Amino acid sequence: MSVMPAVSGVSGTTGVPGVSGASAGLPGASGVSGMPGASGDADAGEAGDMPAPLAARARLFPALVAVYRAQLSRARVARIPLLFVATFQSIGIMILMRGVVDGGSEARSVVAGSSVLVVAFVALNLLAQYFGQLRASGGLDHYATLPVPPSAVVLGAAAAYASFTVPGTAVTAVMGSLLFQLPMANLWILLAVIPLSGAALAGLGAALGLLAPRQELATLCGQLGMSAALLLGVLPAARMPQVVSYARDLLPSTYGVEALARSFDGQPDWWAVCADLGVCAGVAVVSLAAATWAYRRAAVR
Repeated sequence: MSVMPAVSGVSGTTGVPGVSGASAGLPGASGVSGMPGASGDADAGEAGDMPAPLAARARLFPALVAVYRAQLSRARVARIPLLFVATFQSIGIMILMRGVVDGGSEARSVVAGSSVLVVAFVALNLLAQYFGQLRASGGLDHYATLPVPPSAVVLGAAAAYASFTVPGTAVTAVMGSLLFQLPMANLWILLAVIPLSGAALAGLGAALGLLAPRQELATLCGQLGMSAALLLGVLPAARMPQVVSYARDLLPSTYGVEALARSFDGQPDWWAVCADLGVCAGVAVVSLAAATWAYRRAAVR
């Protein structure tokens, strides 16, 4: 009985049935065998070592819509009671100010500031708390693994939280107009004031929540921001000291308040209204860009 060698110079096999030299990893096995197709097997092996191409990254708009729907469905149950709190708070402030302010420009400032305060409560305060909690609990790791742009996460969450402010802001503006006997013909300007003010305040709230080193500090920053919107937005600007008026100009919601207050005039200066809304839009772009940068910074840590 003859014994076959371990490696045949003709066939290039290893002596194990069904296992070739190329698959066993022996060097030069394809050159020894000289059989047709051996080089093709080697090429196939080299091609198999190449990593498979990754899937294409999600585009901004579809990813934004997906994040918006997810945030809207998750926050619907938990945020609706807080929306009622924000609305009742703003209406209560207007009732208290009714005993101090009779009418004129001061009444317009009170109604406009109280209406935008609903936006500040939800978009600034609650969003700062949400991103602070998301960072503290490690929830940012979930979004970091998704193939979505960071801007889609920030914009989707900001848009979802700003959407909750629409009913409360409209109700507050109507109630204030009735309380102070202001004209309501131009309340359609809320269609521009709510999204622009909401975007500016939501970007600021998201940035505060993502940059705060601790969740408690994020909550504190959100509360301080809402307090600033209350004091600097609701109180008439004419009664503020000059130093405080400078701080009022730095608040993103101020320009939304000014645009809404001008719309209560008998003949509004629409150029001034558009200028205020333009400034509010510019601040919204800057604040959302800052929130996107803060998200990238927090996600890689």
